[in-house]
Amino acid sequence: MEGQGGRHWYVVQTYAGYENRVKANLEQRIATMGMEESIFTVLVPVEERVFVKEGKSRKVSRKLYPSYVLVEMVLDEQSWYVVRHTPGVTGFVGAGSYPLPLSEKEVREIMARIGKEQETKPKLEINLKLGDTVRVKEGPFEGQAGPVVEISPEKGKVKFTVLVFGRETVVEVDHLQLEKI
Repeated sequence: MEGQGGRHWYVVQTYAGYENRVKANLEQRIATMGMEESIFTVLVPVEERVFVKEGKSRKVSRKLYPSYVLVEMVLDEQSWYVVRHTPGVTGFVGAGSYPLPLSEKEVREIMARIGKEQETKPKLEINLKLGDTVRVKEGPFEGQAGPVVEISPEKGKVKFTVLVFGRETVVEVDHLQLEKI
């Protein structure tokens, strides 16, 4: 399975009634297997409804797609394996055994229906590139400077190297704490 390059939403089929359990299991597996860089969001789409009966209103949440969970991820062998082998998952929705991502339009429609438009937030533009020298303006590493080795716009974080006790160490800091030298 070749990586499709980039993050997309995929639909994962589960046993009936296991959607929330699969979400919890998958989130735990993401944390324990260090997959935060490949699998970003696990979502059980629910719609909030208000019913009025005999003059009393009641709020009820209903699963939009029973037996399905949405997963935002970068698809590769490892991320596919982690999701596919999560207890309660029966497979990905796609062509044959190949998972197909949802289109941008489908994602917008689902997010609008469940009231989570804000979750598809735009990526941050970080005005740095690899190799730029930066200095920390505030925080525990204030005054430290070094070259940028990694930029994570989705998290708003930048990794750079500094000398700590005479050793080169990679440090991750929020981009707002940095200034370009």
